[in-house]
Amino acid sequence: MRILLVEDDALLGDGVRAGLKQAGFAVDWSQDGQAAKLALQTEDYAVVVLDLGLPKLSGTDLLKWLRATHSKVPVLVLTARDTVADRVSGLNAGADDYLIKPFDLDELIARINALLRRSAGQVTQSLQHGSIILTPETHQVTLEGKSVELSAREFTLLHELLLHVGRVQSREQLEQHLYGWGEEVESNSIEVHVHHLRKKLGSNLIRTLRGVGYVIDQDKP
Repeated sequence: MRILLVEDDALLGDGVRAGLKQAGFAVDWSQDGQAAKLALQTEDYAVVVLDLGLPKLSGTDLLKWLRATHSKVPVLVLTARDTVADRVSGLNAGADDYLIKPFDLDELIARINALLRRSAGQVTQSLQHGSIILTPETHQVTLEGKSVELSAREFTLLHELLLHVGRVQSREQLEQHLYGWGEEVESNSIEVHVHHLRKKLGSNLIRTLRGVGYVIDQDKP
């Protein structure tokens, strides 16, 4: 999943980015509102994590602009402003959730996962396909009840494919979910991750459509 982090505090932003990457997210980090606006005009994101007190363009104004474009991307607001009026203002501007600084990184990740479930129309915390169960909150995958160890990017790739069972996704689309700005992408990286997932979870799990992309079919166990 690709996330846009908008935070002008260098120390906090670097820590949050590192924590989100460790949790398996691809993270783009903008440090002012104008840069974030440009990113939102050119990239697709699963979630935006947005500070309100930004230079060049405030987080509130950025959020209002985003909702005026009819974008439905979930937005989680981070702010040191902890009054009821501030929270109401952020929610009225279009935020989907609110987290007060200082915050616990595990709570931020849990809230992001909740927003992802909600935006995908998913009620339960886990995704199941046949005997495979993936739980984002614990970063756990089981096959026939036995834990399967995946790398962060293997987990993210599987998560993305399971969220869209029956829908073919191109290599470029999948790369967008796995890699953030400045991260080197090998030409065969998706193929390698798919190969590893097939070895760990079954050779028939992911189907390749040559020249088109990859899909987990609805009728495959």
